[in-house]
Amino acid sequence: MIDLSNVSKTFTLHNQGSTVIDVLGNVSLHVAPGECVALTGASGAGKSTLMRMIYGNYMAQAGSIRVGGVDLVQAEPRDIIRIRLEVLGYVSQFLRVVPRVPTVDVVAEPLRAVGVSGDAAQQRARDFLAQLNIPERLWSLSPTTFSGGEQQRVNIARGFAHPYPAMLLDEPTASLDALNREIVLSMIEGAKTRGAAIVGIFHDDAARARVCDREIDVSRFTPARVA
Repeated sequence: MIDLSNVSKTFTLHNQGSTVIDVLGNVSLHVAPGECVALTGASGAGKSTLMRMIYGNYMAQAGSIRVGGVDLVQAEPRDIIRIRLEVLGYVSQFLRVVPRVPTVDVVAEPLRAVGVSGDAAQQRARDFLAQLNIPERLWSLSPTTFSGGEQQRVNIARGFAHPYPAMLLDEPTASLDALNREIVLSMIEGAKTRGAAIVGIFHDDAARARVCDREIDVSRFTPARVA
């Protein structure tokens, strides 16, 4: 479901003499349906960069990144958008939404985008918000006013609302208390059971050991930093 072959990434600092930063080189990775792979390595190793490349936010300089059979390195923007709508979900560390949009609509939006009716999308959103212990009195409010832990749970509800065949999870249990951490880990296990291919960053050692089938140390793909 997720296949990377000989992927490389550099950043060029045009305001610093066009210095080239070699971030990742020759990354190859295969994630099968129902498998969760953890990206590990020290801060700065390139874990988040690799996740953003898989999602299509960063362009690779070489190699291929196939998600659901589509090579995102060569794909047109419209094809990347389609993959994000239908195939590849992304739970980031930070909630980025349009201000003043009610929380229930934020969570329902990915469902409406793939053609789920308004009523059905709203009901599924409410179910996820309840499961993640977001008080009902907050559902009509913008999540931009919520605490960090509440925003994280809204992010998770939004990311899991549509049953994506592939998922990217960036520290999904960060900022969560023990009860909600357990709920999120159970949701990840459920996604694996239905066949989702998952790539995640888990700084929580116990969470990583529980839901991840194997680990990839990204630092082994880090070349010399300056060329």
